[in-house]
Amino acid sequence: MQVVCLQEDAFYTLFDKVVEHIDAKRKEAPAKWIDGKEAMGILKISSKTTLQKLRDEGKIRFSQPQKKIILYDRGSINAYIEQHAHETF
Repeated sequence: MQVVCLQEDAFYTLFDKVVEHIDAKRKEAPAKWIDGKEAMGILKISSKTTLQKLRDEGKIRFSQPQKKIILYDRGSINAYIEQHAHETF
């Protein structure tokens, strides 16, 4: 077994760099499943009823792991937006 000794300042500097690295990696890959608030933000809607309508009509994918928890598939929301995009002239 090897033991590595670091001075306190060096340890905290290393620790900060590890945290920065993890944060950067997490920001690179957004979560696949998002909550209703984030889904509404991406869709630029303010009504939970509109979000439910999209879900009920099968226009966006969702998962309901518990009775009061509904998660939305970010990819299906982006696909829905792309489906309604109009090409330029």
